[in-house]
Parts: sequence; structure tokens; C-alpha cells
Amino acid sequence: SPRSCLTKHMRIPQNTWPVNQPPPNNPDTLCSFDYFSHFFSPSLQMFLAALSFAYFSKALSGSYMKSTITQLERRFDIPSYLIGVIDGSFEMGNLLVIAFVSYFGAKLHRPKIIAMGCVLMSLGTFLIAMPHFIIGRYNVQTSARESFNSTAKFPPCPATSPEFTERESSVSMWAYVFLGNVLRGIGETPVQPLGISYIDDYARPENAALYIGCVQTISIIGPVIGYLLGSLCAKIYVDIGYVDMETITITPGDARWVGAWWLGYLIAGTITLTSAVPFWFLPKSLPVPVEKHDASCTPEQTRFIKDSPSAMEHKFRPEEPTNFRQMAKEFVPALKSLLGSPVYIIYLCVTIIQFNSLIGMVTYKPKYIEQHYGQSASKANFLMGMINIPAVALGMFSGGVVMKKFKLGIMGAAKFAFGTSLLGYFLSLFFLAMGCDNAKVAGITMSYTGVEGLSYHERALFSECNSGCLCSGKDWDPVCGENGITYVSACLAGCTSAGSRYTNLTASLGHCPIRDSCDRMFPYFLFLSVITSFIISLGGTPGFVLLIRCIKPELKSLALGVHTLATRTLAGIPAPIYFGAIIDTTCLKWGNTKCGGRGACRIYNTTAYRMVYLGLTLGLRTVAFFLCILGFALLQRYVRQEEKTALANGDVEVESDSLRKEEGNSVLHCDKFVCALNCRETRL
Repeated sequence: SPRSCLTKHMRIPQNTWPVNQPPPNNPDTLCSFDYFSHFFSPSLQMFLAALSFAYFSKALSGSYMKSTITQLERRFDIPSYLIGVIDGSFEMGNLLVIAFVSYFGAKLHRPKIIAMGCVLMSLGTFLIAMPHFIIGRYNVQTSARESFNSTAKFPPCPATSPEFTERESSVSMWAYVFLGNVLRGIGETPVQPLGISYIDDYARPENAALYIGCVQTISIIGPVIGYLLGSLCAKIYVDIGYVDMETITITPGDARWVGAWWLGYLIAGTITLTSAVPFWFLPKSLPVPVEKHDASCTPEQTRFIKDSPSAMEHKFRPEEPTNFRQMAKEFVPALKSLLGSPVYIIYLCVTIIQFNSLIGMVTYKPKYIEQHYGQSASKANFLMGMINIPAVALGMFSGGVVMKKFKLGIMGAAKFAFGTSLLGYFLSLFFLAMGCDNAKVAGITMSYTGVEGLSYHERALFSECNSGCLCSGKDWDPVCGENGITYVSACLAGCTSAGSRYTNLTASLGHCPIRDSCDRMFPYFLFLSVITSFIISLGGTPGFVLLIRCIKPELKSLALGVHTLATRTLAGIPAPIYFGAIIDTTCLKWGNTKCGGRGACRIYNTTAYRMVYLGLTLGLRTVAFFLCILGFALLQRYVRQEEKTALANGDVEVESDSLRKEEGNSVLHCDKFVCALNCRETRL
């Protein structure tokens, strides 16, 4: 009966009624709005707050990782592609458990699963910082140091030397960073699929998009703080507190400078550990809006709940005992059903390609600002945190507001997301024209006689003026001449007492500043970057809602999990690696390790860097747009099928209404009414 359906789902859990008030005997009291608002209304708000904080913490540590790639590259003397492997290790951790966590986690206590993930994330973040405390101090390699005692003869890399030991430690220590990032990836796995599906299950349909938009918008604050933290730590010398800063002759703008990268990881790990606390105290399930009524209640019973005198707003789903064997049996059919959806497959393909473009661009954007526009790592991170990230946050929030205000359906959300992405793409083409010329470096980008031309050979560093100085071509200890030309080392600038036109020039330590023309171009680059970031992110929330709206309700968690698995496996892992490998091809001068191996790149061909970095980013997005055309055709067919189903449901409701009128004529018609209604539900 309608009353039994109501009471079955509205039963008050034991030990939850106030001690000083006996449980009510009147069943109508169970439906009172005050009870639910007193006990359960704040729970969704608490979960939203907790999930927002978890999103914030994971975004903070993730963005801080990207802000330190230059510092890690220099500290461990590794090339960009290897930094890409370290950055992609986060996605490798996700790959290990994402499908199982998304499917089985949805049937368990989701808040506690998220809490355990936050704890793992914090442990991984602490592990990343550990190498700093067990590796030796950072030694800046300079050519001047060797000239203080030129009569001493030492082997360049004896097997038992401290330098060799330190080098071996560096090789093994970056592996801890790799493993720590893997652990971060494992811990982050349940946060998104279980958190978003939890909100969509217990929020009103018209509010779900806004809630998801709010969570994602708040999470954008994480990268803001992460990049600002990266900016602050990049200004602090790596061994602060262990060395006399007066003995450090390099500045944060030097290609050999390494900031206190480890400090930010300790801060991020502490914040992530704190974010786990609220989830331990949240319930497994929350009140369900009546719009999402249980299939076990007939339409007449659902109408009784909506029209009850208590004006009840929510009801409970019964908590069923966990059956792992049954869940395992259902996993393969559920996965087969999900992957059999053409709309979902096209959506996956488009987002995988888009994520390749996005992840590669974001990972190396601070480095692009450093190398192309001559900014320090600290300033590049500061600009990312204060300008770009807020624009993304505003765009994502605005996208959620637009969806709610205009009540965009599936096709409306798809068109809006596509339109904003296409507009951002056309604006991004202007970046190709915002280039700077290569820095003037003698022997690399120009000859010693002033003729411009690139050279990738070490012999080009030597000329007649430094031929008798016995200089090393492997050093990178730049000095800036008063003629505006940078020399790889003071030795290569000329060391004879007479006859050398370089000797009489005044030189200062460090690289020469960039030209005024590049300084004037940089503000335009920042302005266009903000505009494109805002426009593209407008479609973020509608695109995400599109994913969960075109999937069966029981497959939402699995769909989100597979989507996360696919994008991180096919985009998050490879994108930083092949972007880094392609960027490495534009290096003009590599640093050298103490044992003669190739270290981090010291200077790039900025023109080639711009073309491969921006060209690859825009090329991937071009491919994605062609797939979107096919996606729109499949989506339109899906919408038509849904409309036909809705019309069929409308016919059944009309028949049910006529039967309900007949019920009022005679009590004897009650049994016929129930029978007829059940028969129609069976056909439906």
C-alpha cells in the first residue's frame, strides 16, 4: 500500500532520535519535515564542504608538483622527458585501482573510502619530500671554482669520491619522488568518482549541476595556492638553514638555481591529511529527493509521498547488506553495457585527446614562460597562480550558473561546451605570433664575430680569443658582457691580458636580460592567456554534467571511473612524457653531471620551443573537433530515443489517471486499480 511504501523507506534509524523525546507513534510524524531538516539536511552541505576541501587539497599538491618540475629537473640533473615520467606516475597510481574503486566503492561506505584515499595522498606527498633529508647538499657547478687551485690534479670522477656517491644518490633519490607520486595517485582515486556520484545521488536534479560546479570551482583555489606556494619556495634556496647564503653567488633567475622544493610538499601533505578527517563522520547514505523515487514504489505511491500533509521533502533508501560475490558477478555485464554506448565511447575519445592537449600545455607552461620570456621560476609560478587559475575558476563556476539559469539539457550542454572550446581554440592561434627571438649567446645562437646563427656543436664555443685558455666546453657559468652578449663562461669570454677585445669589457655574473621587445610582448601574452583560459573553462561543468546525464543511473560511478581511468592512462601518463621529449629536441646547450653524463638543459631554441609546444597543443585540439561532429550525430539520436521513451511513459500515466478517477466511484474498484497499474508497470 502507499503507506507501507512510505514507512518502509522512512524508518528512523536506532539511537538517532533525541534522548529527551520518545519516538513518535503516529506514522505521519515520521514524515515531518522538521525531523529531516534537524537530522539530515545539513549532511549534504557537510559532504559538499568536505569534498570541496578534499578537491582543494589534491589540487594544491598536484599543482605544486607541476610548479616544481624545473626545480626537480635541476636538482636531480634529469631531462624534461624524465620529469614527464615522474609527473605521469600520478596517473599510473590511478591506473592500478581506479576501475575497482569506482565500481566496488560505490556499493560500500563512500565517505570512508574517500577518507582513506586522502590519508594515502598525504603519505605519498611526504614521501616526495624525503630525498631532501637524506641526500647531500646541492653544489652549484661553476667554472670559477676550478681556477682557484689550478695546480691540483684530480680525476674527474674517482670511484670512491664524495661526488660520485652524491651522484649515485641523486639517481636513486628521484625514484622516491616517482614512488611518492604513484602513492598520491592511488590515494586520489576515490575522490572524484565516488564524490561526484554521491552528490548526484542525493541532490535535487536541478541543483546537481550547480553543486558540481561549486565543488570544482572551490577546487580551483587549490592550484592558486599551489602555484603561489611554488613561487614562494622557488625564491628560497634549496639548502636554506644549512649553508651561509652569503656564499651563494647565483640568483633565482639563474638556470642553475634550485629552490626549496621540499618545503611545499611538507605543507601540502599536512593539508591533505587534514582533509581526510570530516569524511570519517559522514553517513553512508543521505536523504533522497522525492524526484528520484525508488523503483519499488508505484506512481500512485510516489504521488502519495509528494502529497502527504507533512510536505515531506526527502526519503531514505534502504541500506542493503554488502554482497561482494554478487557485485563481482555484476561487474563484467555492467562494464559491457557501459562500453556498448556509442555516445559514451565518442565522449571518451574526445576528452582523451583534449586532455592530452590540456595536460601537456599546463605541465610545461611555467617552463615555457621561463624559457621564452626570460622570467624566473618564481615569477612564472606566481603568474600562473594569480592570473590563469582564477580565470579558470570563474569560467567553471559561470558554466554551472549558465546551466542552471537556462536549464540546459543534454544537447544544450553539448553545444555550449563545444562552442566555448572552439572560440578558445581560435583565440589560441594568436599565441603563435607572440614570439621572442633567441637570446644572444656567443657560440650557441651567434658567433663571436656577431653573426647570428644556431650551433648545436660544442666546438662552436671556441674561438681565436679563447683558444689559449684551456677552457672547458661543458661548463655553464654564464657571464653577461657590457655589449649585451652572454658568454657560456668567463673563460670562454677571453682570458688573455692583452689583444682580446673581450678582456677589456666589463662582465657581470649571470645571463643577460631579455630584450625590451620581448618585455613588451609578455603582457599581451598574459592577457590573451587569461581570456582563453576563461572561455575554454566555461564549458568544463556542462561537459562534465553531459557525461553523467547520458548514462544509466546505476552505471554513473562506473562511467566516471572508466572515464578517469581512460583519460589518465591515455593522456595523463603519456602527455607529459612526449611533450617533454619533444621539448628536449629544442635544447641548444645541455648541462653535465659530475661524472660526465648529460644533465638538465641550460638554454633552448625559443623559436623551435614555441612552435613545437603550441603546435602540438593546438594540433591535438583540432583532431578532437572533428570527432565532435560524429559525437553530435550520435547524441541527437540518443536524445530522440529518450524523447520516444518519455512519450511512451506519458501514455501510461494518462491511463493511470483515468483509472484513478474510476477508483473514486467505488471502493470495490480498488483491487482492479492495483492490478491494472501493476500490469502497465510490467509492460513499461
